[in-house]
Amino acid sequence: MVTDMSPPRVETVLIVDDSLVQRLHVVGLLRQFGIQGILEAVDGMQALELLAGLDTLPHLIVVDLEMPGMDGVEFILQMMKRNVMAPLVISSNRDLSLICSVENMAHALGIPILAAWKKPLTKQHLAEILHHSPDRPPPSPSAPETHKEASSTGAHELALAISRHQLLPYYQPQIDLKSGTITGVEVLARWPHAEKGFIPPDHFIPLAEKHRLIHDLTLEIAGQAFAQAAHWRRSGVHLTVAVNLSPRLLDLPDFVSEVDALLQQYQLPAAQVIWEVTESSLAADLGIALANLARLRLKGFGLSIDDYGTGFSSMQQLSRIPFTELKIDRSFVHRAHQREHLRVILQSALDMAHKMSLVTVAEGIETLEDWKLLREFGCNLAQGYFIAKPMPSETFTGWVKTQNTRRHGRRGS
Repeated sequence: MVTDMSPPRVETVLIVDDSLVQRLHVVGLLRQFGIQGILEAVDGMQALELLAGLDTLPHLIVVDLEMPGMDGVEFILQMMKRNVMAPLVISSNRDLSLICSVENMAHALGIPILAAWKKPLTKQHLAEILHHSPDRPPPSPSAPETHKEASSTGAHELALAISRHQLLPYYQPQIDLKSGTITGVEVLARWPHAEKGFIPPDHFIPLAEKHRLIHDLTLEIAGQAFAQAAHWRRSGVHLTVAVNLSPRLLDLPDFVSEVDALLQQYQLPAAQVIWEVTESSLAADLGIALANLARLRLKGFGLSIDDYGTGFSSMQQLSRIPFTELKIDRSFVHRAHQREHLRVILQSALDMAHKMSLVTVAEGIETLEDWKLLREFGCNLAQGYFIAKPMPSETFTGWVKTQNTRRHGRRGS
């Protein structure tokens, strides 16, 4: 929950709303946070004309959905077509299911969206939005695209980086919702390039899959993570490590033997490792994939159905794969405390998982309210920016020590 009134990073905001009263209300809230660069438009068309005349896009666009002329949905579609990637806040009087649908549409189009609220916006809403807003305005459509250098990074360079151990595992903690203790981590691959900065995973993971480098990449990251987990274990810290498993690896008959050999190398129990399988991305050769998944379970590894709820075959996957864990996608978690339909879906998924004796993990927790709701619903584990962002091993070790010190301090008080 954001309660501080520190100076916001946002300097310019465009308000797109046909209601003068609503625009004045938002203007008043923005000025309470010291924001003076405020632009206004009465519908999508006027907003597009205004944006076309700017050298720099606004830090933020607050848009209504229902407007005469060009409505909010068409405006967002036009933003996508014109490559206007300014972060959005949807504010509307319409029902929450429609607002959420438009929010999902914006996500699917690649438009950055910070929030989707039912009117009226409040000071607390705006504080949360400003807290999560980017540090600088997005580039204008004529400016070079973000990660342009990254997009030029090729398969040969990636293969070289893997062979030189330049890709690193980052660790995002998972917390027991009842006790508050750290039980495990998700392992996320990161590529800190010496010249180009961090290459985003949404660039190098598809590149690895396309050019058959995902096998080497996965074994490289898993090997580093297993070594780290073994080190923690020798220090008395027993954490599960969850590693993402590409469906392309499930076609390989030797994969299970390879990861089992890694376990033996680092003397790590198989039960300490969980392989995360995206529910909608099983390999083309279903028979071999199911055989490999069954063998992983026979070896003692955990299996997590990742991003649960985002595919179209959830029940079928649960019925035919020996999962031990169900990981609920952030789209059903984030701001669920405000949305009844999300709460219903969330509660149903958790109830089903508990009846199947699956460990439940909620990812994408960003607020105290969502944390409290998941705990009330009986979810086992929490993961998200509310707890911590992914971090390298040395930072994670320090973070764990800090958290343990705080917990012991609370017990002694």
